[in-house]
Amino acid sequence: MKDRDALAGEPAVRFDRVSLSYGPENDVLTEASFQLAPGSFTFLTGPSGAGKSTLLKLAYLALRPTAGRISLFGVDTSRQDRESRALTRRRIGVIFQEFRLLDHLTAYENAALPLRVAGGAEKRYRGDVIELLRWVGLGDRLDARPATLSGGEKQRVAIARAVVVKPDLIIADEPTGSVDVDMGERLMRLFRELNKRLSTTLLIATHDLAMVRASRADVLRIADGLVSRAPVIAEPASRDSPGRPPP
Repeated sequence: MKDRDALAGEPAVRFDRVSLSYGPENDVLTEASFQLAPGSFTFLTGPSGAGKSTLLKLAYLALRPTAGRISLFGVDTSRQDRESRALTRRRIGVIFQEFRLLDHLTAYENAALPLRVAGGAEKRYRGDVIELLRWVGLGDRLDARPATLSGGEKQRVAIARAVVVKPDLIIADEPTGSVDVDMGERLMRLFRELNKRLSTTLLIATHDLAMVRASRADVLRIADGLVSRAPVIAEPASRDSPGRPPP
């Protein structure tokens, strides 16, 4: 894999004429071409069933395209072997709508899981994970298990888990779909802070056009298998900050 410093000018994500089909009559994506600059913030919109989740799965290498090329961080993923693809995926944090927390683990243990799986020593990362959970507003819920957490709390644990490895790219699939409006706005403030303070590239799929209008971000739209870029939507004059960024 190329050195990260050598990739400073490369798109974080690049799709070149990418198609995905599940059969002759079932084209989900048709020759999609777009790129996301490092540190950019982009929404992916479109009607239900249009293929937003499928596009995200392609972007975090859970699916392979039927045709075309996907490059991440300047690397053509079609030419990567299994080990190289695994290293690339470590640079991506994924946030699922259904949270995918492990019920037998606490909020702290779920957030720290990527570091534990990578073989890190807990004494080296414990303080950072606790600080991160405090930053997302869960400092008093470290020992709580998912069954006792609200939908908004579960989503914040999922965000912490995705961020804890300090990824270059965060991909979120309908991250506010299971929470109320107030919590959705709070989660979006967290995402904006991540993007602003850490220069993390964000790609967020959503059907909530009101949320998109309230944020200054680029917009991709998928419909009928085609992907197009929409105009930048202006942000309101002022926004509250959620606090200091994670370590």
